[in-house]
Amino acid sequence: MNKTQKASKGTVGVESFQDRLRLRLPRQLYEGTQKYLTLNLADTPENRQLAEQKAHQIDLDIKSGEFDETLAKYKPQRHLSIVNADEPQIVLTISELWDKYIEYKRQSLKPRTIDKLAILEKHIKRCHYQNLDEGIKIRLALLQQTTTSQAKDVLMYLSAACKWGIKLGLVRFNPFAGMYNELPKHKWQDDSKPNAFSEEEKHKIIQAFKNHKPSKGIGYSHYAPFVEFLFLTGCRPSEAIGLQWKHLTDDCSRITFDSALVQVGNGERVRVNGSKNNKKRVFNCNERLQKLLLNIKPENLDFEALIFPSPEGLSIHYRNFSRRAWDKIVDPLVGRKTTPYSCRDTFISEQIAKGVPTAVVAKWCDNSVEIIEQKYLDSQVLEQLKPL
Repeated sequence: MNKTQKASKGTVGVESFQDRLRLRLPRQLYEGTQKYLTLNLADTPENRQLAEQKAHQIDLDIKSGEFDETLAKYKPQRHLSIVNADEPQIVLTISELWDKYIEYKRQSLKPRTIDKLAILEKHIKRCHYQNLDEGIKIRLALLQQTTTSQAKDVLMYLSAACKWGIKLGLVRFNPFAGMYNELPKHKWQDDSKPNAFSEEEKHKIIQAFKNHKPSKGIGYSHYAPFVEFLFLTGCRPSEAIGLQWKHLTDDCSRITFDSALVQVGNGERVRVNGSKNNKKRVFNCNERLQKLLLNIKPENLDFEALIFPSPEGLSIHYRNFSRRAWDKIVDPLVGRKTTPYSCRDTFISEQIAKGVPTAVVAKWCDNSVEIIEQKYLDSQVLEQLKPL
């Protein structure tokens, strides 16, 4: 059934014809003959708003005597036309919008984000449907050509690009608003339950790294200080990997976390200034952590040197460390699948269990109280407590 907006006599009406929007012009303009202006837009709430704006423009032109009887002034501009240099040019395709959006954002993006967006861009560029008024078709095409998770990310960034484009006058509406929320959650969102170690497990893991003997020339005892540091600070592995001696005070009593070494798609490690949340934080060391750092501090100190280098003297390759050293030593020991991030879960859960306010732990670990409670606080650790 066609949706029709009732128009008063002498005004322009908006109606749907074969699921496409068109404007019904007043009969008196053409000596009683009914004329229509087809907009070639799908009948969606967003496009209907655009059609109503176009109708309002024509009504104003009729009243002011500026009405263009050829209708050329009111037809959708889908071909190249001459524009003033200081006027924004309307973006016609998602690929064009994406290019402009990424160009604008690139300087503020972290390397990992740029790496991720390069993957998403491939899906956008090869999407068969490109026009913004084909939002539903674009969604279906993305779901057919990639995973649901990837399609969800593409739709989320396209929505952000449209929102940005509207502010700059590059696009008139956002067909992707809220569309990504209709898709299932990412697997990591559903499987992101805290996975902290017990005190006994933590002790066994540290000792297992310290006592690991080389097998066929491979020994992982070199990583023991790195693993213990993760347990004692709750920092992100990339922050520990990128930590340099210049980030410590002379007596190793205080650490400044202001950067990290992250891996991009080709395995290259890139230093990123600021934390994941673009913050710098100071961490006061307890006696055990201070002793650990003093024990590994070189006599001839190079302040630019990494505190926890790889056995080859380079930066630790996180993926290789996780897949080889961690998976080989830790998972068989505790009997479940874990990652080095479980050290962060453990530190946060332990500190809160000991009575440290969640807000304080959140500042130590560069997170909000809400994220701490949702993603890191392991209830199994709290269940081991007894009332005072």
